[in-house]
Order: sequence, then structure tokens, then C-alpha cells
Amino acid sequence: MSWTTMQRLTIATALAAGLLASCDQPGQEPFPTTDALTPGIFLDTEERAVLPAGVELRPVYQRGIDLTKLSEGFRSRLYNDAAGYCTIAYGHLVKLARCDGSEPAQFLRGVTEPEGEQLLVSDMRTAQIAVMVAVQPELSDGQFAALCDFVFNVGSGNFRRSTLLKVINAEEFDKVPFQFRRWVYAGGRELAGLKTRRERQIELFFEGLPMPRLPPPEDMDLTPIDIRAGETI
Repeated sequence: MSWTTMQRLTIATALAAGLLASCDQPGQEPFPTTDALTPGIFLDTEERAVLPAGVELRPVYQRGIDLTKLSEGFRSRLYNDAAGYCTIAYGHLVKLARCDGSEPAQFLRGVTEPEGEQLLVSDMRTAQIAVMVAVQPELSDGQFAALCDFVFNVGSGNFRRSTLLKVINAEEFDKVPFQFRRWVYAGGRELAGLKTRRERQIELFFEGLPMPRLPPPEDMDLTPIDIRAGETI
């Protein structure tokens, strides 16, 4: 990677202050690259939903925030995610490019876990609005939180076009687990982390409610879905 003089000075200053991890090998980037997925909410290309005038944003209760925190994982320092995008904390997208030392000072210094949670709560707003606008039945706190985490992961556009949303709006809740479990591919590969996340979402969605035990209807499409491509229906 080519570095500008200003970028090199910024990194050198941060390293001298002990604010960035030092490189183990000459030429190694000071920002690690991970296999973390970019939250889909940051990749939406469609116009975002807007709450009607006078409608207050419904908060995600703490168990829902904790689910997203657990699934995203916390990193106090800047890193490049699997797509090569500069990220920090609980999947907070800093920019759609690799970290290069030109990021805001608050991120170059690193963030604390409470600061990371604040970023997540702010980032989650788009998912909350998407669920509030798209879902017709009244949802429990667990159902709302589970869907917000799902939208955060796959994006609001993919959610709006999903069979999952259709069965929820039809109040066919016995079909919900099967539809959650379809969204386990990313970049053409089935990922264990997505499968685990879907089971957590199902558990939260049915918190305090009977878990459906019947097999899926014979005519239900159970084709796996890639969270980056979305569902074709």
C-alpha cells in the first residue's frame, strides 16, 4: 500500500504514544485484516426507510443489543474487515476503504467498550426504522430485537424483499424459524457464524413464546440465501 507523508506521520505519532499495535514485521500494515463481515446495514444502496411524522423510534432492549454485540464481536482498534473496509468496535464502518491512518483521531486512539456500544446503538437506528416501517403485526420486545439484529446483518433492502418478512406480516409464525435459517451464506460460502447467529435470533424471537416444532410445509422454499445477494422472489 502506498502511504502519504502525512499518513506516515499520523501512524508514527500514534505508535509513539502507544495507541496502535506495533508491526511485527517490516512493511506489515498497522491495521489487521480480519474475517469479520461488513454489517449489511452499511451496504444498502436503496433509499432508507423514514418513520412517519410523530412516531418515536422504538428502542432495542438490552438483550437484543447484547445479541448483536455477541455476534459482531468487539475490537477496540481499527481493523480491515473481510471486504477490506475500515471498521472498529462492534462492526462500526468507518469508511468503505482500507484503514490508512487518515481516520478521525477518536478512532486512531481506539475506543472503549462503552464507546463501542454507543456506536452500535447509533448504527442500529437504521435497522430499527426498517423493522418498524416494514412489519405490520405488533411485535414483542424479543421479536423486535431479533429482527433488528437480522436487518443489521443482512441489510434493510434484503429484509424488505424477504419471505421472512412475508410470513411475519401474514402472522405465520410457525414458518419463521425456517426462513431465518435460510440466510447462512456469505460470498457463496456457508458460514458457521451465520448459522449460530440465526439460532440466537430464533431463540430471541420466540422468547416467552412456544417454539414451533412442526416440520416445514412441503411447498416451502428452503433454498439457502447469501446475505450479500439477497432473496430472489
